[in-house]
Amino acid sequence: MGDIANTTTEKSSKKSWFKGLKSEFKKIVWPTKDTLTKQSVAVVVVTLILGVIIFALDTIIEHGISFILG
Repeated sequence: MGDIANTTTEKSSKKSWFKGLKSEFKKIVWPTKDTLTKQSVAVVVVTLILGVIIFALDTIIEHGISFILG
């Protein structure tokens, strides 16, 4: 008998979960195409700048260590 009650509770909780998920999706404010483009360009530019900075620091440290060690 406990199996029937448990199955009903599981179905009810699944329906409730999907209902909550649907209501949360309605709250999402999706970005416009213009905003998405600007933010994507900003991410790519910052990534490239950080990549160059890391490369420069790595090169400087490598030359410094090779100079010290001879």
